Amino acid sequence: MNGVRARLLSTLAGQLGNPHGVLGKGVAFILNRGNRRAIAGAIDAAAITPGSTVADIGFGGGAGLSLLLERVGAMGTVHGIEISDDMLTRARSAHAREIDSGRMHLAEGSLAALPLADDSLDASITVNTLYFVPDLDAACAELARVDRAGGHLVIGIGAADAMAKIPFTAYGFTLRPVPEVIDALERAGCSVTHHELPNPPIPHHLLVATPA
Repeated sequence: MNGVRARLLSTLAGQLGNPHGVLGKGVAFILNRGNRRAIAGAIDAAAITPGSTVADIGFGGGAGLSLLLERVGAMGTVHGIEISDDMLTRARSAHAREIDSGRMHLAEGSLAALPLADDSLDASITVNTLYFVPDLDAACAELARVDRAGGHLVIGIGAADAMAKIPFTAYGFTLRPVPEVIDALERAGCSVTHHELPNPPIPHHLLVATPA
């Protein structure tokens, strides 16, 4: 029984990091429902204005893409970067009109290798993605690289101690304390402010970084 449980938890953890196949469709729904409040908080913290060029990095089920489109308005541009082919396909279908008009650009990529030019974004968000990044410094350096000086990049993560109590996080998740992530962002040349977003049962942290 323990072996079966371990396989189920490992499968769930793998799907959360890279949703795919039949299970991925259900995971996309779970991600959108479970992350929506944190995503909305990250967008608010990024201080995005109409006409901006922004990105949701590791957009998963795609809830953040729709919210960003609303925030930047008709003259803004939204980039979506995602490691999962299936989630990219889902987003391309949902936003075909915005893609055709040039308001949205979707691309495969990871936090450690973003397919974006230097200083190309006014703001970016990435929510509940750092758990799956092996090299935190490389990810923070990439986020800082693509955001212009004075812009805002917002990282959203659950409280590490609370996340550690969830059974599936023992399988492939790297849970990092907030100070560790702040240190990595500062090494990447950013100033950082920290906000807490109460989100029972998992308190959520928003780290708002501004590249110099």
